[in-house]
Parts: sequence; structure tokens; C-alpha cells
Amino acid sequence: MKKIVSCVLTMLASLLLVFFVIQAMPGNPVDTLAQEYIRTSQMPYDQALSKAKLALNYDPDIPVVKRFVTYVKNISTGNLGQSMSYKGQVSSIVLGALPWTLLVCSVSLLLSFSVGVILGIYVAWKRSNILDGFVTGYQAIFGSIPDYIVAYLLIVLFSVALGLFPSKGAYSSTVEVGFNAPFIIDVLHHAALPVLAYFVTTLAGWIMGMKASCMSVLGEDYINYARARGLSNKRIVFSYVGRNAVLPMVTSVAISFGMMFGGSPLIENLFVYPGVGYYLSTAISRRDYPLMQGMFLMIIVMVLLSGLVAEFLYTVLNPRLREK
Repeated sequence: MKKIVSCVLTMLASLLLVFFVIQAMPGNPVDTLAQEYIRTSQMPYDQALSKAKLALNYDPDIPVVKRFVTYVKNISTGNLGQSMSYKGQVSSIVLGALPWTLLVCSVSLLLSFSVGVILGIYVAWKRSNILDGFVTGYQAIFGSIPDYIVAYLLIVLFSVALGLFPSKGAYSSTVEVGFNAPFIIDVLHHAALPVLAYFVTTLAGWIMGMKASCMSVLGEDYINYARARGLSNKRIVFSYVGRNAVLPMVTSVAISFGMMFGGSPLIENLFVYPGVGYYLSTAISRRDYPLMQGMFLMIIVMVLLSGLVAEFLYTVLNPRLREK
């Protein structure tokens, strides 16, 4: 219960911070649109400003405190407002973007974690200088390169040069949207490069983390006892070493999912992938305040939920931490 209350308070504080940071951003969407009306229609500034306020359904002259009170009331009733640029309900845009981000983040995290754990166990068990050097070099290279740079290189290689994967979008306009095999295959085909970008940049971290965890477990007495009993290496590795070494990694998985979810704008914007990050980038560039607030709200909720899931899973997997 304490953790849930803490999450609620954290979310309220985050929403408060997000609102005032957004309001303090330079640039006024109403004034920008009014200037465009003046250039295109040659209308007076006052008339253009009034028209822009009506078009965007936003009045910057309303005091910030009053706008914040309205914002809190709308959030409490589930009303996220209307997008200035898309002319639709923010809640509908958020719910439409959420599945795409969940698909890419969950698949890439599952693949990188699974492969990283297996390779980390193998590297720790073999204790090979060659493998250690290779993993360290891989981490040094791809751990220091931003994921969007890797994504750009993947586009150049697999989309432009080889033409194996599409470079943008979530699916082709020629397929029928629905739960059918051609649509599912096309969606996976479009998601391949975003998933690969996350996979390449996060794999070495899981390998190194699992290797360090395994090295601490390999020195335990029950591992020596298992060897003395004549158990096979396969059983020792997976039933004793891997099972105990993976426990500290569980928390990292859930937290990494939340961080990956929050760090998706650059990747999704590069691939024009219609997820939360793409709409957040679009909202920031267009100063679409309601859409920005809605997307930040979703990111905050996902990060906090990831932390709760991490706490729950770690408690379930490690009975010693359960409260009596």
C-alpha cells in the first residue's frame, strides 16, 4: 500500500512539473498561427489572433493558475483535452499510439534480455578472455553510440542499400487492417528495424549484467556442493547458477521497460512509427500542449507501473523479501 501511495504522489508531482515546464516553453502556438494568417490572408493582427484562438481552442491570456486548475479537473475526469494539431481527442490519440510502442519495446526487451541472459551465463561459465574481450568491445562501441544513430545506420544498410525492410510506418497501406496473417506479417516486417535498433544497443548491457551476477553466484558453497555431487554442468548452469543469478536482473527488466518507453521519441520519430514517442515529438515541434501533456502522462504512468511490477516480481521470485 505504501508503494502505491508513493507512486500516486510521484505521478501528481510529475504532472505538476510537466504542466509548468510545458507552459514555460518558448513559442506560442496561437501567435504562430496568427502570424501565418497575417501572411496568407493579409488580415489585421487582432482578427488573426482571435481566429487562431478559436482554431486551436486555446487562449494564452488565461492565467496559468486557472489553466492548471482546469487541467487537474480534466485529468481527474479522464478528459485529456483536444489536440491542437490533429483536431481529435488526446485520449483517442494516446490509446491509438500505445499498442505500437508496447509492441516495439516489449519485443525488443524480451529478445535482448533473453539472449543477453543466456550469453551472460555462457561467458561467466567459460571464463574466456576472448569472449570477455569481445563483449567488452561490443559494449564500448554500441553502449556509447546513441540508439537513434544505430537506427539511422540500420535504415541506410537494410532499407536504402539492401531494400530488405521498410524505413517508415507501422504497416503498408495495401494490406487490410485486422487480425489476419498478411497484416500481422506486415506489421512485424515494419517493426523489425526499430526492434533491432533497441536490441543492438541494449544487448551488451544485459550480457555484462548477467555475467557479473553469475560470477558472484559461482563462488557460493552450494555451487561447489553441486559439483561435488557429480551433477552435470548443464544442470549446474541452469538450475543453480542461472536461476539464482537472474533474480537481481528482474528489477532491471521492468525498470528498463519504463525507461525504454520514455526514451522512444527519437527512434519512433526516425522511423515515422506511430507510437507514443512519435506523437510526443510531433506535439513538441508544433507546441501542441494538450497532446504533450497526454503523452507525458502516459510515459509517467508506464514508468511508475514498471517500477511496481519490478517490486512485485522480485518479491515473488525471492521469498525472503516477502513481508510477514
